[in-house]
Amino acid sequence: MKLQVKLALYNTLTKVAIILFTGLLILLSIEKISYNHIEVRLEDDKEETLKSLESNEINRFLSSQQVYTDYNILKEEFISITPIKYDPNVSKEVKFTTEPRNLDKKNFQIYRILSHKFNFNEHTYLLQIGEAIESVEELKSIIKKFTLLVLFIALVLTLISDLIFTKFLLAPFYKIIDRKLIKVNDPMNFDYEKIKTTTQDFELLDDSISSLMKKISNLFILEKQFIANVSHELLTPISIISSRLENILLHEELSEGSENKMHASLKTLNRLKSIINSLLLISKVENNQFDKGDMVMIAGVVKEIHEELEDRIEEKHLTFTNHLKYIYSIQGNRPLMHTLLFNIINNSIKYNNPKGSITISDDLNDDIYAITIADTGAGMEQKQIENAFNRFEKFDTDEKESYGLGLAIVKSITAFHNIKVKISSVKNQGTSVKLIFDHLA
Repeated sequence: MKLQVKLALYNTLTKVAIILFTGLLILLSIEKISYNHIEVRLEDDKEETLKSLESNEINRFLSSQQVYTDYNILKEEFISITPIKYDPNVSKEVKFTTEPRNLDKKNFQIYRILSHKFNFNEHTYLLQIGEAIESVEELKSIIKKFTLLVLFIALVLTLISDLIFTKFLLAPFYKIIDRKLIKVNDPMNFDYEKIKTTTQDFELLDDSISSLMKKISNLFILEKQFIANVSHELLTPISIISSRLENILLHEELSEGSENKMHASLKTLNRLKSIINSLLLISKVENNQFDKGDMVMIAGVVKEIHEELEDRIEEKHLTFTNHLKYIYSIQGNRPLMHTLLFNIINNSIKYNNPKGSITISDDLNDDIYAITIADTGAGMEQKQIENAFNRFEKFDTDEKESYGLGLAIVKSITAFHNIKVKISSVKNQGTSVKLIFDHLA
């Protein structure tokens, strides 16, 4: 999940929690405030009622010890005076309760009721004054719905505003990632232009990446210089020594033992020269010291390699089958593509069983081209597949000239051309190498 989305979600959730807490507080407060307001009014009605006990209507009921009950027209308020057992020391305490009252056989109303005992003309009465709380419940329901609506609107507005703000805030950060990390394939062509931002943290990140890339560029320059020096300082002396040994073999009379030693020395020098050339090739490819100006037709390169290796194929009595169906070309470096396919096909010969087979096929789906080189050789275990592209990783073979650099070169060239390479293998059943080209050239 992106940092921008995480920040927006965090801000939204915290604000939702605050709104929920505020909504609950409002609901509870409304109920308490409404009940307090009703109780104050009931207290006032009680005082007015006690002052009106001498009125003819009420006094007539009290004198006859009958229950006096009076509802207003809408049944929202009532007054009830009920005779009870005489208590000369009646308490002046006022109680409030919430109870339903039957208005008729079918309907009832919930009231907030004030209960108060009082003495009048040496009799004790229970005064009850009630007020319907239906309006309070309706108010609570309206406030609840309104609170939920406000919560939803606030949630949407908060999420949108946070996404917009975080997008604006983190725009320099994503520019740094895009321009100075993701799209950096060549440190020598790094973009050192500063990203415009008012955030100090992003400025520090930008400066740190630029400083780091400057150091990497300097190291790349040193490495290229080292490669040039190695090429001159190692290969030149090796060539001179090889030439001298060859001249000695041609012009000097040597014993058979001396000639064998000379030939062994030449073989060792050639082996060393081959290893150095392979390592130099890997370094040059990884340092982007080759251009990609050639249009390379894969089928043509495979045909050339087949002709070059035809003697070795016949020597092991292998069956070579070319099932390439598509004329596919790639924009790249032709010598490197030749080396890439040569190493893979050469491995399929080197590690194959006598009278085995090599099959080359291709496929094209949704503008993605793939070529597969499969053999029926010794195969590899999973651990060997994982280490196959490591330098100097050698497998069991009768070939004494194997240096363990073939697949390392393959990996470097495929990375240089943005080609995916996959190896599938089963021990003692064979190996399949698949090259996947993500775009048509």
